[in-house]
Amino acid sequence: MKYIVILGDGMADEPIAALGGKTPLEFARTPVMDELASKGEMGMVQNVPAGMSPGSEVANLSVMGYDPLTDFTGRSPLEALSVGVEMEPDDVVFRCNLVTLTEEEPYPEKTILDHSSGEIATADADILMDAIRENFNSREFQFYTGTSYRHIMIWKHGRLARLEPPHDHLTKVIGPWLPQEPVLRAFMEKSFDILNNHPLNLRRAAEGKNKANSLWYWGAGTRPSLRSFREKTGLTGAMVSAVDLLKGIAVGAGMKICHVEGATGSIDTNWEGKAQAAIDALLRDHCDFVYVHVEAPDEMAHQGLTEEKVRSIEYLDSRILAPVKKAVEDAGEDCRILVLPDHPNLLRLRTHTADPVPYVLYDSTRQRRTVAHYGETEARATGIFEPQGYRLMERFLSRDGK
Repeated sequence: MKYIVILGDGMADEPIAALGGKTPLEFARTPVMDELASKGEMGMVQNVPAGMSPGSEVANLSVMGYDPLTDFTGRSPLEALSVGVEMEPDDVVFRCNLVTLTEEEPYPEKTILDHSSGEIATADADILMDAIRENFNSREFQFYTGTSYRHIMIWKHGRLARLEPPHDHLTKVIGPWLPQEPVLRAFMEKSFDILNNHPLNLRRAAEGKNKANSLWYWGAGTRPSLRSFREKTGLTGAMVSAVDLLKGIAVGAGMKICHVEGATGSIDTNWEGKAQAAIDALLRDHCDFVYVHVEAPDEMAHQGLTEEKVRSIEYLDSRILAPVKKAVEDAGEDCRILVLPDHPNLLRLRTHTADPVPYVLYDSTRQRRTVAHYGETEARATGIFEPQGYRLMERFLSRDGK
């Protein structure tokens, strides 16, 4: 049996008038997801435990079968694992986005325009992070380049701080959301002075792109300790994702990481490359389990782009799920496929919520015959609900699937 998880980050949403009162998932043309729903089980699952922030770090741990209430130590440490950062138990790790702020006002009065600096390319971001390292790196603080706008700072023997995700405060004045920790706030303010008139940012502005003109800290945490996926499940696993967070979870869980050239974490990602990486992991490398994470629906929702969110869901169906399913079937392998989001990302809010999400669980050896469309309304109507997200993975991998 091959086990395949296809996760559309932030894919769930609410009904939208411009889509005829349907959600993006309901509006999108998804014939393969619909086939799985017609032959499998649909329901709702709560991936974010009560009282926890609805971030991808919490929700994906849950989908992976880890209980966030006991296994989560912060988002940034998971990302740090993916870029090979060594951590001591009392080090504190921070995600630092490269964001776009307005330019004229004093720093606390600036407005955050873009949490991703126009989804800046990693090569450009690395040039800016070099400038940050030149000014800030020391024995106590070290900065590391991640992917696109997502980067890491280690504070050796540091302090945890209450921090706000930048994507939760787009178009808002930043003063109320700045860190109370003086060291972090000083780094952020000085980073604007370093970055705003950096030659690369002046070139970006001339090309009509958003400047990546400030650091923004969030997601602090300490070194994680996850039980290995193979020890936990008895299965060999692989991760296909463009995002450091998911790669970090895979490192922590002892899973194979599939590197895909051109995987960006947005709608311009190498869709076919990610599908082929999953196929190779299952059929060439003989992995039992593959987790294919697609960030594009989440990024499109953060940017408030309705048509693009719908298109990213359709691409997930036609350019990843369809070829992966066909390749496994053509190889004569029995399989289970789990398709779901980690959390909703509402276009109206341009951020995550902690609400339950729809899932479809398909088993090639146990097919029923109905007519269904994979989406929030029909999944809710089944009355099937898993209140503890990590238990859905336990059932997905169990011998009898129950």
